[in-house]
Parts: sequence; structure tokens; C-alpha cells
Amino acid sequence: MPPAKVSIVIYSLYHHVYKLALEVHKGLEVAGVQSKIYQVQETLTPEVLALVKAPSPPDLPIATNNVLVESDGVMFGFPTRFGGMPTQMRAFLDGTGGLWAKGALHGKFAATFFSTASQHGGQETTALTSIPYFAHHGMIYVPYGFTNPLLSNNAKVIGGSPYGAGTIAGGDGSRQPIEEELSIARSQGEHFGRVVSTFLQGKHQAKL
Repeated sequence: MPPAKVSIVIYSLYHHVYKLALEVHKGLEVAGVQSKIYQVQETLTPEVLALVKAPSPPDLPIATNNVLVESDGVMFGFPTRFGGMPTQMRAFLDGTGGLWAKGALHGKFAATFFSTASQHGGQETTALTSIPYFAHHGMIYVPYGFTNPLLSNNAKVIGGSPYGAGTIAGGDGSRQPIEEELSIARSQGEHFGRVVSTFLQGKHQAKL
């Protein structure tokens, strides 16, 4: 039986989510899963990107609908916009209507991870407002839970929630992901990879 295939689909204007995605990828590899990172298409014009002092985007392939279809599971990473996903990710998912009509994503697994400006800027609501997309597609949403003790550590500011890994970027984007947040991202990747692999192994055995 070939290994499970999990795609990581992100939007990361200032690379905070990208840094989490790299760790998620490492965790998936630990779980024995085939993994690749993609980014969604930018919708901001070059003029606007220059005004907000955005760095060059990560050197990643652009996600397409075929990426979703060919995956057993997809982990979506994005920053928050007023407690929800940004326009770039929303535009990508809004473009999956054809897949919905065919039920092409039904039964596939999904998970989420995030970046917010502050502790209270959407570490949970960003996940909650993304779930309707997965529900309409019939995808199986896999929350992370509190399996990592770092999520219960109140000694310092640590991003993340039971819905997934997270980092806190600060209002100006100057705060970078700390080791605890990167560790949570790795752990979530491994957790998700094992869930998807276990399901596929069981499905394979049922056919024997």
C-alpha cells in the first residue's frame, strides 16, 4: 500500500504561516506521509504589496483544484482577517464549486493552522469560520485537541488552540514563531498524518 498523501495549502503574506507549514511538513514525514507545500494565488496587486512592505512570496507551487483531488488529506494554513480566513484563501476555496458538484473531496481529511496578530485575534474563530467549507464538501475535519501540553502552558504567550497550531505575529508582524509554536506545528502534522494513514490502512484491509 502506498503512503498517504497530504498536501499543505497555505497563504502567508509575511511568512509566519510558511514557517509553521515547514514544521507541519516535518511532522507529516515522521508519520510516514508523503507531503508537499503549496500556496494559493495572491490577489493583491504589486502596488498594494509594496505599500504593505510584503516580502517576496515563498518559493512554492501554486495550489490548484487537482492538488486537492489527488490528496488524501489537506492541511490549510492562513493568517486571520477579522476572525476568519483571508480573501486569498477564500477565493481559492470559492473556486472549488465544481469539485463540490462532483463530490470530489467527499471523505478526504482536512485540518487548519493559523497566524494572528494577538492572543485574542482569532486563534479559534478562524478555524470555526473555515469549517463550513469542509462540511459542504463532506471533508472530515480533524482538530488537534489538547494532546500537546504546550497548549496548556500559561507561563508565556504561545499561539495555537485545540483546532490547530498557531503563531502570534504582533500588529506589525515583527514577532516570529517561537520554538513552542513550531513544536506544536510539528506535532499537529504528525497527529494528522497518523489519523489519515490509519484510516487508509483500515480501508485497505477491509478490501482484502
